Amino acid sequence: MKLRPLTGTLTALVTPFRKEKVAYDDLQALVNFQIKCGVDGLVPAGSTGESATLSTAEHIDLVRCVVDTVAKRVPVVAGTGSNSTVEALELTRAAHAAGADAMLVVAPYYNRPTQEGLFRHFARIAEATDRPIILYSIPSRCGVEISVPVVERLRAAFPHVRYIKEAGGSVDRVDQLKLALGNDLVVLSGDDALTLPFMSVGAEGVISVASNLLPRELVKLTHLALDGDFAAAGRLHRRLYPLFKALFIETNPVPIKAALAEAGRIQSAEVRLPLCELGEANLAVLKKALAAFSK
Repeated sequence: MKLRPLTGTLTALVTPFRKEKVAYDDLQALVNFQIKCGVDGLVPAGSTGESATLSTAEHIDLVRCVVDTVAKRVPVVAGTGSNSTVEALELTRAAHAAGADAMLVVAPYYNRPTQEGLFRHFARIAEATDRPIILYSIPSRCGVEISVPVVERLRAAFPHVRYIKEAGGSVDRVDQLKLALGNDLVVLSGDDALTLPFMSVGAEGVISVASNLLPRELVKLTHLALDGDFAAAGRLHRRLYPLFKALFIETNPVPIKAALAEAGRIQSAEVRLPLCELGEANLAVLKKALAAFSK
């Protein structure tokens, strides 16, 4: 099987913290673990990486650290989105200069722009780099969906805008995108639990939260689906599904950080305010799901 670029399993990396600082030693160890386990790419400074509470300097240093640690072993897709077009441009240019292979750019949150505003926002960013841009549509966090016509306009205007991370929770949306653009657009799932359903109608992988903890399993799932073995992929999906649900029992990345700390992959489950530690009852649910999966 030969994968298209930026398909398969790309891990949406957590940003480890200790005492309110980025724990770069944990980050580097996590990156090396991911590569050893065969992931198809790494995505630092996205939603899972708590980009919204990183300072600009931290954001750029984080991307540089991942790029340097990866050393071209797999593609690095830097999260460079913001609700401010000016800030997104700054982050995109900095990630480009740092050597990121592609950019993940979320729809502007809070502002609630019109679809024309969304087009102009993404067009301005696309003009700042010639490297691939993955549009990121997640209406639950942003309050706005990137419409199919806007995706079509961007794809027509910019050859390097040919990917979308779809996190709207709808298989129908994947059908709409593929009907409009076919193989000219790569769709990636933004929800672990929907990866297999999305791939059954044409998505080509996932930007995964769960693969922080279980990279081998997520790689196997997406590669089985890309090979057309949906029976085997379905069996693995059903085994993973209870854990997928537990990893989103509270706001991402709180549960995945707790799971990584439990597994000894990072030294602390610390998150930044306004996020806080996983509640005791939900931690018990998560531990039960982890134990059940490991049997």
